[in-house]
Amino acid sequence: MKNTRILQAGALVLTLLASSVMAAVSEQEAAQLGTSLTPLGGEMAGNADGTIPAWDGGLSTSAAAVDAKGFLADPFASETPLFTITAANAEQYKDKLSAGQMAMLKRYSDSYTIPVYPTHRTTSVPAAIGEAARVSAVNTTPVDGGNGLQNFNASRYYAFPIPKTGVEVIWNHITRYRGGNTRRVVTQATPQTNGSYSLVKFEDEVAFPADMPDLDPAKGSNILLYFKQRVTAPSRLAGNVLLVHETIDQVKEPRLAWIYNAGQRRVRRAPQVAYDGPGTAADGMRTADNFDLFSGAPDRYDWQLVGKKEMYIPYNSYKLDSPALSYDDVIKAGHINQDLTRYELHRVWEVVATLKSGERHIYAKRHMYIDEDSWQIALVDHYDGRGQLWRVAEGHAQHYYNHQVPGYTLEALYDLMAGRYLALGMKNEEKSAYNFGFKATAADYTPAALRSSGVR
Repeated sequence: MKNTRILQAGALVLTLLASSVMAAVSEQEAAQLGTSLTPLGGEMAGNADGTIPAWDGGLSTSAAAVDAKGFLADPFASETPLFTITAANAEQYKDKLSAGQMAMLKRYSDSYTIPVYPTHRTTSVPAAIGEAARVSAVNTTPVDGGNGLQNFNASRYYAFPIPKTGVEVIWNHITRYRGGNTRRVVTQATPQTNGSYSLVKFEDEVAFPADMPDLDPAKGSNILLYFKQRVTAPSRLAGNVLLVHETIDQVKEPRLAWIYNAGQRRVRRAPQVAYDGPGTAADGMRTADNFDLFSGAPDRYDWQLVGKKEMYIPYNSYKLDSPALSYDDVIKAGHINQDLTRYELHRVWEVVATLKSGERHIYAKRHMYIDEDSWQIALVDHYDGRGQLWRVAEGHAQHYYNHQVPGYTLEALYDLMAGRYLALGMKNEEKSAYNFGFKATAADYTPAALRSSGVR
């Protein structure tokens, strides 16, 4: 009897300890949001030497002009670089660069440069989204070591604005605000080593259960978002459609995906649209989970939170998004046109993902840097199974200030071994920019709806 009581007491202690480890933050800790921390969890104060300013609320919704197609004027068009990092002076700045950036400077010493501009902390979100982050902070807890989320439906955004672990930082990227239901027409290129390329064009849609009034709440309770991607060019791929139901608790229910093949006129389940399955029409230049710099389930990796540091990252990339540019202006041999890029000094969360023993993925390690203000991934260094740096990702960010939405202008993924790269998200030559807030219905995101979506 005595031994039984001791065992029961021990079990209770272990249960309480486990609960404390997995608990959300306290109300007292969450009270930092909007005071010493921004509403999304970034440090409100600037850095000691003034090179990173204090956050003052981000860009206003009328920061600059918006043209008839929805393209944003550059609020910082009059600024010039403070300095430019080149292969010749890179050692001077290496403490604020990633290994991947250093490798790019060395690989393309004659053309790859990093123009550094004054830092502007432009991120802002609607007040309701900031409040959702506070609700997440005191309610959301990780499931199965962070492979899923629970108690997240009350907020739906920024699962862990005051993160304690590496996987919690990644969940903030995955659950960040994207402007509600959003449509975009974007272009992808995978240039050859000589710079020649052909374009693949997509019509993308992302929709959220909270913004779909006809959706049965029970059916959407474990859905983070619905994603639909229709290929519109080239003609050999036009009409193919991908549908993804991205889940919240990926332990209970993995990502669901289907593909409509226009040539076969058939809808099929697509389990390969996950992890290191091939990216859509990407010529082998990216994996499924390279989309959005990282997307999908985090369960194949151990996520180490290294901490915070100051780095030069792509930021406020309005110049790169200009509708006055052609795709020829952007796409060059080896890398995009770095004269069109803008880098700024920002604080980032540093996270290292290491492949778990017994798991499979072409990337054995991913070294990530995540912007503290927007929770967007800014840089990722990808290593192969031999420990060799293989691919370098850069997320060229811009703030869609007219809708208070942080986003990307362009995602670049450079293959150091092949000398090729992928550029995704360009819209310079398209008829419109993003369409935020469109009306979506649950019926639009079913496998049965794919056939009509794929009509050429």
